[in-house]
Amino acid sequence: MRVMVVKRADVEMVMPESEGTPLVDIQSSQDVRNIPIDKVGVRNVKYPIKVLERDNGVQQTVGNFSLTVDLPREFKGTHMSRFLEVLGEYNHEIGRETIPVILSKLRDKLSAQTAHLEVRFTLFREKAAPVTGKVGMMGYECGFIAAGGEIDEFQIFLCVPVTTLCPCSKEISKFGAHNQRGYVTARINTVGMLWLEDVIDMIEAAGSAQLYPVLKRPDEKYVTEHAYQNPRFVEDMVREVALAFDTHPNVGSYEIEVENHESIHDHNAYAYLKREK
Repeated sequence: MRVMVVKRADVEMVMPESEGTPLVDIQSSQDVRNIPIDKVGVRNVKYPIKVLERDNGVQQTVGNFSLTVDLPREFKGTHMSRFLEVLGEYNHEIGRETIPVILSKLRDKLSAQTAHLEVRFTLFREKAAPVTGKVGMMGYECGFIAAGGEIDEFQIFLCVPVTTLCPCSKEISKFGAHNQRGYVTARINTVGMLWLEDVIDMIEAAGSAQLYPVLKRPDEKYVTEHAYQNPRFVEDMVREVALAFDTHPNVGSYEIEVENHESIHDHNAYAYLKREK
């Protein structure tokens, strides 16, 4: 089927010659309200991706994307299909090297000054139990957050579960102490290449104990006693993670949140720390 382009004063139309019916490009028509929009685009785009691993090459997973650009005041709307077209050009490879190129292509295709990309995915790691060495797979919620154009930034996002044991409970009790699962969320502006696995290692080392996918009885004994010997408040957690981040040359500015799902309280404990570099 041949296609011809017909232009009116206010809008461009694509007309299939065989049908003679114009397909009006409403998105490109003039908007008279004179109001620019900061972000327009698509969200909840699920797409297969490949993520570089520190030790094992490439891992295939599924990303959940948000892709947006700014919309100049003169345009009525953006072209949603173009976001998916650009995403599909990069062979599923998503990371620090390809994301700036994707952002640049989005700006070009959509006549925008700035473009934004956020993707969340699960990174799986093979993890051995501390005593028996029994191996299982641990999944970590990770992501990349990037913007390009008038502003340029690249962040990595992680949410890492840990075990924390209450120092106060340990101190005041004749025996035992309550513990809980804590979630450490980090957003980091990277300086050069920063492996997700490096950040996971730093966060897990700051907890009272790590979580494991497979634990036999000797492992459970070890983890329980290790947690008891390393009590942590949420305040301790954000400080310990910050100390670890400060020693890494590829960690720039960062934000850390810790939330403990309390085992004996009807609320969660929370702490937040932000540091500019």
